[in-house]
Amino acid sequence: MKANPRFRFAADTLRGLLMVTMVVTLGGPPSWGADKEDLAAARTLFEANLEAIRQRDREAYLACYLESDTLVRTGPEGFSLGFEAHAAQASDDTWPDTFQAQDLRLVPVRPGIVYGTYRYRVRYGVEEHSGISERLFLRTDEGWRIAVTTAFDAPPGTPPPPRALVGATLVDGTGATPVTDAVVLIRAGEITCAGSREDCPVGEGFEVQDVSGMWITPGLVDAHVHFSQTGWADGRPDSLDLREEYPYDRVQAELRARPERWLRSYLCSGVTAVFDVGGYPWTWELMERAESDSTGPRVAAAGPLLSTLDFWLNLPAERQFIYLADEQAAREGVGYHASHGSHAVKVWFVVAQDRDFDEMATVVMAAGDEARKLGLPLIVHATGLREAKVALRAGAHLLVHSVWDRPVDDEFIELARKNHTVYCPTLTVMGGYQRMFEAVLSERPPHVDDPNGCVDPETRARVERTASVGPDRASPEREEQRSSRMVELEKVMALNLERLHQAGIPVAMGTDAGNPLTLHGPAVYAEMEAMQAAGLTPLDVLVASTRGGALAMGRLEQIGTVEEGKAADLLLVTADPTLDISNLRRLRYVVRGGVIRHVDELAAVASAPASP
Repeated sequence: MKANPRFRFAADTLRGLLMVTMVVTLGGPPSWGADKEDLAAARTLFEANLEAIRQRDREAYLACYLESDTLVRTGPEGFSLGFEAHAAQASDDTWPDTFQAQDLRLVPVRPGIVYGTYRYRVRYGVEEHSGISERLFLRTDEGWRIAVTTAFDAPPGTPPPPRALVGATLVDGTGATPVTDAVVLIRAGEITCAGSREDCPVGEGFEVQDVSGMWITPGLVDAHVHFSQTGWADGRPDSLDLREEYPYDRVQAELRARPERWLRSYLCSGVTAVFDVGGYPWTWELMERAESDSTGPRVAAAGPLLSTLDFWLNLPAERQFIYLADEQAAREGVGYHASHGSHAVKVWFVVAQDRDFDEMATVVMAAGDEARKLGLPLIVHATGLREAKVALRAGAHLLVHSVWDRPVDDEFIELARKNHTVYCPTLTVMGGYQRMFEAVLSERPPHVDDPNGCVDPETRARVERTASVGPDRASPEREEQRSSRMVELEKVMALNLERLHQAGIPVAMGTDAGNPLTLHGPAVYAEMEAMQAAGLTPLDVLVASTRGGALAMGRLEQIGTVEEGKAADLLLVTADPTLDISNLRRLRYVVRGGVIRHVDELAAVASAPASP
């Protein structure tokens, strides 16, 4: 087992250590006469050393090291000497839960001495480290041994080693015909080539991973999420008021303190980018934090929503809903977003019964005009055809939620086409509310659709709590009406999605995750399957869930397809998603920024209990 990578060492300390070791231990400055046999012997020992770490084989691991008081290894206070201390450190509780070793490099120093490095990625529980580890190999009377072992973490944002994924069928997200027996080359976290073996020969420096029998797709993009909501009633007390047991201010404080729960769940579900289209101001903080962190998806955030309804779901000193009282409020709200570097501005266009519709339309148009002046994309929540047309006239770049009150008409389509508007149907979110109230009435926990085990234990426990909140909190008559209403809405939503797709209006998949029982991460599967059931082909849905989402986020130049120059955000699945989109549930690996993780590792992290 290599030295624990939790210990970081400056480069000058490491260089000093190596020079002292070479001069003192080896008796003089290095020469360059080592032959190929030395390199071959050192490589054999190097690989045996790393394999012993993978197998957690203490005896085989220690057999690789120089059994001497001069054995050098890194430690929490610099370096330490001696085989006995090293052996004591190699106990059962120090093996990493995940260990990846790549980019092995060896160079001769002098006859009988070889210097080597490799790049590691390790995980201890939920804590992940990556960096470089070194070995100095020495030929002794007992055979080759490791005389020096070091490890230090790389700075945040350091790209992973080059990798070649070879042999899978490539579905690149553009809608093109899949490429069988394909090659995807990844260097510095980006795709340098994607296509046939003939088009993408594997050059030197790439570690080859055979992924034959799998399908490579872009990572999924959920273009409609809310980090300020939990996926249960505690985050939406306007639906089911449990504030006595779960005070809303504490719920929000916890969300701000621990967004990694959702980030882990998304990546574990194959989602490599998300668009938070409305929440508290702290959600803006996630954008920069998430960009270079490959343990979660990329994040864009629109910040507080501008609302035609003076909605009460806010905090005493913070608002997630800014009331559009008049045109001045609309322009000031957009300016506030621009000053905070928001990725977009969202209008929650809810028809308030006590306001004149034309008055509401005027303030929405003012918000759109100011957004255009300040260069901010406009997102609009509008579920009725009348308000959706106003949104399009205001310049909406993205419509979240389907038009569900009646079929869209030619005027709507022309407005959307003129604006290059992206349509995010969000088909399944209302079903989550319905299932929550059904669970309340039946006093049975609702089913959690989580095929890869990505939902954290705390969220699962709260979902199960639905069964015991008391049936008196729901009305059977109201739920029967809700169920009948949902049947009609779903018909209209499906009809409108198919018609807009056929008309060439770009479509993006989005779940509205964070709403009750629309869980962060695995909610994407039901949403994609609903889109397929509405009439889109599996390939159409895949494009909407990758390229379409990137387009909605304004990031198509960086993500969304598997093409040269794009970020290496990929999925590897074990069944053909172009035959049935549900095959994306059969996830094997997720690649985020060029870092490849097995779904079992992602699930272990996502489902780990919260730190005390």
